[in-house]
Amino acid sequence: MDRRYWVRTYGCQMNEHDSERIAGLLEADGLVPAASEAEADVVVLNTCCIRENADNKLYGALGHLKARKTLEPGLRIVVGGCLAQKDRDLIRERAPHVDVVLGTHNVHRTATLLRRAAESGPITEILEAAAADDAAAFPSALPARRELGHAAWVTIQIGCDNACAFCIVPAVRGPEISRPFDDLVAEVEALAADGVTEVTLLGQNVNSYGRDLTLAERRAGSDGVRVRPLFAELLRAIGSVEGIRRVRFTSPHPKDLRPETIEAMAATPAVCEHLHLPLQAGSDRTLAAMHRGYTAERYLERLAAARAAIADLAVTTDLIVGFPGETEADFECTLEVVAEAAYDSAYTFIFSPRPGTEAAAMEDRFVPADVVADRFERLRVVVERSARARHEDRVGRVEEIVVEGPSRKDPAVLTGRTRQNKLVHVATADPLRPGTYASARITAAGAHHLRGDLLAVTAPARHRTRIPVTAG
Repeated sequence: MDRRYWVRTYGCQMNEHDSERIAGLLEADGLVPAASEAEADVVVLNTCCIRENADNKLYGALGHLKARKTLEPGLRIVVGGCLAQKDRDLIRERAPHVDVVLGTHNVHRTATLLRRAAESGPITEILEAAAADDAAAFPSALPARRELGHAAWVTIQIGCDNACAFCIVPAVRGPEISRPFDDLVAEVEALAADGVTEVTLLGQNVNSYGRDLTLAERRAGSDGVRVRPLFAELLRAIGSVEGIRRVRFTSPHPKDLRPETIEAMAATPAVCEHLHLPLQAGSDRTLAAMHRGYTAERYLERLAAARAAIADLAVTTDLIVGFPGETEADFECTLEVVAEAAYDSAYTFIFSPRPGTEAAAMEDRFVPADVVADRFERLRVVVERSARARHEDRVGRVEEIVVEGPSRKDPAVLTGRTRQNKLVHVATADPLRPGTYASARITAAGAHHLRGDLLAVTAPARHRTRIPVTAG
């Protein structure tokens, strides 16, 4: 019987993409996906370290796997991702039953390290930095097993050059390295040829894509090279690839959102009318303490410019409640800015101190938990008020959705997404494949989703039912 694997993912889209590549590497090495984690011979935990609960989830999972490994000595356990990069020694100390610990810069070594561990015992391999000239540093350069055949992640950049006081990402992902422009276009062309119609461009700060490439050209003696907005050019190029109907990207940094990017979004039909623009806080004092590089006024100016240029733009954001030193006056500023921004939705988080970050050392300024909980609830009310209002404005409209599959709660209901990244539930007896484009009339709205009636198929799914895994 073929050996089976299971990958459990914690964290962001970058991790989801890494997990697709890990799955692809394992399949290229002869493994097959398991029907459930309990049936897997190899279990991979791809970790996140943005918030403390990610640590707790990992060690809880490893505790269960330890009991299982006692009964099944042949079970292989792999821990990868950001938490492994940061806490490799602690993981090995707390969970010696783990076979492989690998970091963010050597995903491409997953299958090789598994074979070595089977022969020689537990192994830890962490690279402290990615090599700029190593194609394997980019997840998109590796084999993949995509969960949705019509949609694909494309990593355009790894690492981050910012120094936000609350964020551990630069320490675990390293400095920014941009993937060559032509390589990205070629990859999207290949994806489109395989039936992919939607791509999401990934980076820690996509707006700064290419800055390192042009600076490198200057250092090499090309005096005429200017630091141009390569991300805007990339959006236009990717959006022009035949067969690509939708282009998304995440995440941009507000301080680097340039007019050229907004112009490219407005001028390129395939680029979706959705902008995720993390605010984090609405108080200038808090933003300065976070080292965000913009004021609330500057943020709102850029948001207004985007909405003025791009018709029917949906805007989402990230917010942190309870950053060290946040006063009631600071929080009131956040409420005011969030109300003015009128977001379509927001990912709202309670501040979680991450060891190794500047904010983690601000213990004397931590906000009491009961105060944070109260503020979190007050902010949630403001966010949901604007989200519901924006969704209610769409009732009666006909929207294009791409089918993602049956609803997890009701198999008789199909779930799809609009160009604005809004979730739409439609009841239909038609067994439409994921990747099918259809029109739907919106009939009802909630704070987090829409409901509608399916009208007609506008484009059939064209990707392969079984996504082949290639070794290169």
